[in-house]
Amino acid sequence: MRWAITTVGVLVAAHLVRGIHYDHGNWVALLVATLLLGLLNAFIRPLLLLLSLPLVLLTLGLFMLVINAGLLYLVGRTVRGFHVDTFGAAFWGALIISVVYVFLNLLTGTGNARVKFRRGRRKPTRSDHDGDGPVIDV
Repeated sequence: MRWAITTVGVLVAAHLVRGIHYDHGNWVALLVATLLLGLLNAFIRPLLLLLSLPLVLLTLGLFMLVINAGLLYLVGRTVRGFHVDTFGAAFWGALIISVVYVFLNLLTGTGNARVKFRRGRRKPTRSDHDGDGPVIDV
């Protein structure tokens, strides 16, 4: 499911960002690009995040977009039929892919993110006071 969501994100980025494109009718290149992007995100991205942790903290996480853009740019250089012309295009593409990924994860419930809207006051329960961690109600 995550691969399908990433594929939709890359497809949206290819249509919205000038400089990211795949050869006309070459769906295989798009699928291979998203597969490679998923593999790089699973294995290389954690190492890059660890190595650049001070910079990620200093920029309040915005440097993660640069890491994602670098991986997308690398995929564009590696997969035949899928093209990322400039690093700027990769940056905007990574931003769009991230937004689409978060939105579709929230919509499908695939990721760990959950958003709940409650109206009114919440009634305290016994589990609120058993010391299992902080609770923040808004």
